[in-house]
Amino acid sequence: MPPSFAAPLVIRFGAFGDMVLLTPLLRMLHRRYGDACRVLGSGPWLQPMFAGHPDVRATLKLSSRKRPYWLDATQRHLVALLRTQPPGPVYVCDDYSIDKIRWLLKRARVPEDHCVFAQPDCLLLGGEHWVDRWHRFGAMTPAAFAGAPRADALDARDSPCLVVRHADRMDLHAWLRAHGFDSAPLVLVQPGNKRTLKRGRAGQLGDDKQWPQANWVGLIHALLARRADLKVILCGAPPEAALLRMIASGAHSDRVLAAGDELPMRRLLALCEHAAAMVSIDTGPAQAAAALGCPLVVLYGAQPQSMWLPRSPTGSAVVALGGPPQRDRVDQIALGEVVAAWESLPLRASAIAGLADQRLVGGGLAR
Repeated sequence: MPPSFAAPLVIRFGAFGDMVLLTPLLRMLHRRYGDACRVLGSGPWLQPMFAGHPDVRATLKLSSRKRPYWLDATQRHLVALLRTQPPGPVYVCDDYSIDKIRWLLKRARVPEDHCVFAQPDCLLLGGEHWVDRWHRFGAMTPAAFAGAPRADALDARDSPCLVVRHADRMDLHAWLRAHGFDSAPLVLVQPGNKRTLKRGRAGQLGDDKQWPQANWVGLIHALLARRADLKVILCGAPPEAALLRMIASGAHSDRVLAAGDELPMRRLLALCEHAAAMVSIDTGPAQAAAALGCPLVVLYGAQPQSMWLPRSPTGSAVVALGGPPQRDRVDQIALGEVVAAWESLPLRASAIAGLADQRLVGGGLAR
C-alpha cells in the first residue's frame, strides 16, 4: 500500500467525452497517493457521471471561470472549501484559463509546490491519444510530494472506466418496459454533438460533425432490416430532442424511440452498458459506450481518430470512419460505408435481460 496523502485534486474543465478520457489518470493517481481523487470541473453532468466511481471521492464544480471572482459564488465557495481541506497533490489538466486557475489556487492558499500543470509541462504531442498524454502527466510529481511512490506501469490503464450501479440498471429496466423496449436487442444512435446543443439544430455554422438527416433515416432502415426483433433508440440531450423526433418520424417505425428528453446521465450510462451496439458521431456518449463495452461505429469530422478514438476495457469493437487526413467533415462519409461498418459489428447480449426476474439483492450485478 502506498503511504497516505491528502486526496489528489484533479482540475479539468472538459466536456463529457473529455472527462471519460480522464478516468485512467484518476485511477493512476488513486493508486499512487492511496486516496480517491477530488475532481474539479464544470457541467451539470459532472456529479452524476462520477457517482459511485471508485477513483472519485468528490466532485467540485465551477459555473464560470470567466466571471469576476466577486460575481461568481461558485468560485468563492471553491476557495473557501479548499482552505478548509489539507493540501494534497494538485494536477491541473486544463489547457485554458491557466492564469485564472493559478489565481484561484493561490487565493485558496494551495502552495505552488503542491501543483503540476499539463500546460505547459505536459503538452499533447502530435497524433498522441489523450489517454496517453494523461499517462505521462500522471507520472509527474509535485515537488512537495517527492516521496510519493513512482508511477507503475500497472497503474497506466489504457482505457477509461465508468461505473453502472444496480439502481441504474433497475431504473433503465423500468423505463424500457414502460416503452415496450425491454425485451428487444437495442441499437443506440447518437446523431448530435455539443455544437447541436449550442445551436439547437444540426448543420448550422459549418458544423463538421453534421450528417444529413436523410442518411440517419437510411441508416435506421438498415439497422431494422438486420433483425426483425431489433429496436433503435435515438440518444441525445434535451436540446437535441426536436432533431431526434424528426429523424424518428422519417423512419416511420414503432421500433424507433426518440429519447432526447428522457436520458439523464445515470440512465444513459446504464443504456450504454445494456445496448447491443451504437452508431454515433464523435462525441461524449460514444466515449462512454466504448468504456462500457458497447460495440461501436463512430463518425469523425475534423478531429483525428488518433487523438479521440474510443477505447474499450473489454476489447469490444470500435470501428472509426472519417477524420483527417482523408476527410474533415462527417457529411463526406457515405451512407453505404456506415451501413457496411455497422454490419461488421458483433451484437452484444443484454446486460439487464431478465433483471426483474432475478430479484438481485445487494447489487448482484452491480460493480
